[in-house]
Amino acid sequence: MMLFKKIGYENFGQAMEKRRSIYDIKGEIPLSDAKIESILSDIIKHVPSAFNSQSTRLVLLLNDQHQKLWDLTADALKEKMGTERDFSATEAKLNSFKAGYGTVLFFEDEIVVKGLQDNFAAYADNFPIWSHHTNAMHQYAVWTAFATENIGASLQHYNGVIDEAVYTAFDIPRDWKLVAQMPFGTIGTQADAKEFKPVEDRLIIKK
Repeated sequence: MMLFKKIGYENFGQAMEKRRSIYDIKGEIPLSDAKIESILSDIIKHVPSAFNSQSTRLVLLLNDQHQKLWDLTADALKEKMGTERDFSATEAKLNSFKAGYGTVLFFEDEIVVKGLQDNFAAYADNFPIWSHHTNAMHQYAVWTAFATENIGASLQHYNGVIDEAVYTAFDIPRDWKLVAQMPFGTIGTQADAKEFKPVEDRLIIKK
């Protein structure tokens, strides 16, 4: 299945422009769960990776599993911040993610990365970097695909705080390194207009 019926830059350019960080999301989406699963399957299959490593792993959390993620995130952050700090702003932010329809978790399989390091020792230091490049491409592909279907999403990074709880709560292999979390749902409030630095300061063309 193709994500876009017509292949051309105009479609891709519109999709890039439409992809924004959406924090006000609702607990419904205009697609079936099966369609979401199909989109993620296409992305995990077709997004490129260094040495064709295919090291990225995705976990789709829906319904009570999605709710559980943001509850355990709140618990972990409360413990980390301590009782003396005001948790209200953080709690409101987490509740905005919890209000969404679901969350995609992004992982990198460290067994795959370590195997590449062992087999191609000359590039050993680069494989963890390239692994994150691969993961970032998957993140962008999911985010942009959601935008084409009028689904709002944002990218979060509570890894380092919630990893152990995630492994336990969702029975995730411990060789999968948590990289990012993407809560998604119907768009409540659109993102503000985006400001851009001059393109000519960021793009060099030599002819």
